[in-house]
Amino acid sequence: MSLPDAGPVDLVVLGDCNPDVLVLGGDVTPAFGQQEKLVDTIGLVVGGSAAITAVAAARLGLSVALVAAVGADPAGMFMLDQLTREGVDVSAVVIRAQTPTGMTVALSRGGDRAILTALGAMTSLTAADVPGTLLARARHVHVSSYFLLEDSLGPGVAGLLSAARAGGASTSLDTNWDPSGRWGDERLAAAIAETDLLLPNEAEALRLSGTTSLDAAVPALSGAGRRLVVKLGERGALCADRAAAHLVSVPAVTPVDTTGAGDCFNAGLIAGLLQGLTLPAAAALGCAVGALSTGGLGGTASAPGLTAAARLAEIASVTSGMPAGLR
Repeated sequence: MSLPDAGPVDLVVLGDCNPDVLVLGGDVTPAFGQQEKLVDTIGLVVGGSAAITAVAAARLGLSVALVAAVGADPAGMFMLDQLTREGVDVSAVVIRAQTPTGMTVALSRGGDRAILTALGAMTSLTAADVPGTLLARARHVHVSSYFLLEDSLGPGVAGLLSAARAGGASTSLDTNWDPSGRWGDERLAAAIAETDLLLPNEAEALRLSGTTSLDAAVPALSGAGRRLVVKLGERGALCADRAAAHLVSVPAVTPVDTTGAGDCFNAGLIAGLLQGLTLPAAAALGCAVGALSTGGLGGTASAPGLTAAARLAEIASVTSGMPAGLR
């Protein structure tokens, strides 16, 4: 699918696009020595944080374009087909003829997961692959999985976000986990400086800030007018700006699979902000989208529409200030 050439695009997402092979069961630990083990479920689903956020945002009614890189292989074609079916514009997804599509295998038991990823084509994406005309049409630009693309897209992220802001777009960044353990350098610092909204989870916030508590991490990461939303899983989200901090949560749901819940949260939060909601109200919509997304296998199977998400967000709990239990 390709959006019309003229007119605004609600959301442009930059990042990863790869299938997830999800393995679910009570005991999903492989047994080497050529042993075969039976598990409850194996599924092939839309994966990659950027792709999941794009699909979840499209479900909420946003016009969405994805910029990513895939291989010219069945895995890449699977992703392009699934995204197109969801209404995501994939015209800026680059197809690398000589490189396989990245893939992830997630072994999930209850609330815990082990993740194996082959990066493939996803790490070939550079700033030169991002159409300037698309950025100029964006209302919001979101970067996912910075650390997976640190050496390819990373050098140009700050410039891309700066250009988007100059064109009137708001920006957000979700670094996700850093497999290298380095947690950024001056290039990441430059990208964060061009970010209106930073979206780590709790563990990532502590490492990005170099602190040992959220009480210290929040002021370190929300400076220079930047808003910070820290994802806390089933506890909700902590959102902060220069005015105040709020803990936002929705009633608990019984999860089937939590894969991609944080990425779906990002979509709900961005959609809320684009609607003109306050930061806590947008975070409530994000919490609702993230919670409801856990009702099915994979990151997008149960990603809700706007009506269902808004209904759950209406009964969210919003507490002002930094809760003592999070310090």
